[in-house]
Amino acid sequence: MNSRHEARIGILFALPWILGFVLLLAYPLVFSLVTSFTNFSVLREPKWIGLSNYQELMSDGVFLTALQNTLLYTIGAVPLGTVLAIALAMLLNAKVKGMAVYRTLLFLPTLVPMVAQATLFLWVFNGDYGLLNAALRGIGFSPPNWLGDPAWAKWTLILIAAWGCGQAMLIYLAGLQDVPANLYEAADLDGAKLWHKTRHITLPMISPVILFNVIMAIIGSIQVFAVPQVMFPGGAPARSTYMFAMYLYDNAFLYQRMGYASAMGWVMFLIILALTLAALRLSERHVHYETQ
Repeated sequence: MNSRHEARIGILFALPWILGFVLLLAYPLVFSLVTSFTNFSVLREPKWIGLSNYQELMSDGVFLTALQNTLLYTIGAVPLGTVLAIALAMLLNAKVKGMAVYRTLLFLPTLVPMVAQATLFLWVFNGDYGLLNAALRGIGFSPPNWLGDPAWAKWTLILIAAWGCGQAMLIYLAGLQDVPANLYEAADLDGAKLWHKTRHITLPMISPVILFNVIMAIIGSIQVFAVPQVMFPGGAPARSTYMFAMYLYDNAFLYQRMGYASAMGWVMFLIILALTLAALRLSERHVHYETQ
């Protein structure tokens, strides 16, 4: 069998993936980029308008509100979810009887579909009949109107995001189990306390895992859609929960402005790229790899 025949066989086996990549990823990507420079409503032929969509975005008050809401949500959800996931992973890394059961119970919320999750939390956070407010009243607190008060609605979404940190928790748990036990033994001999071992051993050793999860959390937060769309249709109250992806969806399928929505999609891509590069740059001095 000559090399040319082997190459043909290799291309033949790779052909399904190549076709899938071109048809399902590369073509839509290029098409959306071209569409972002047009006035395209799906029902009519696209009309080239250059940078007009991007210029309109800079002066669109609704877009700026959605962008601000999304960035504030990211600032709240990513640190809270990261800290909670690391804390739970450290607890689940302890050698305690029945730990497999605890790990399963804490991971189960991640398996709940987004729409079902949002419907469930509509009952939990209901201002009048919600389980959370009933519990708070029972211990003497005056609970807020989580779903109807603009000051609390965004915090509701942040708390829900933290509740679903099971995937990150599982990845942190895997990272913790790779930390050499002899490092902790040496620290114990030196009389190190729990906080010192966490700060100087645990966190540096799992820092690559933290970086990965933080970047994935940033991407997920910028793209958040299902839960706010179900719980707060139209970004209610007072558009305090109107997220970037919700406005993109409305422009594409409600207002039939596909060109404008495509421009929003590329702005979203640039924001995610910028935040990812910033995270990588800021982590250079704090992330430690085994080869270093």
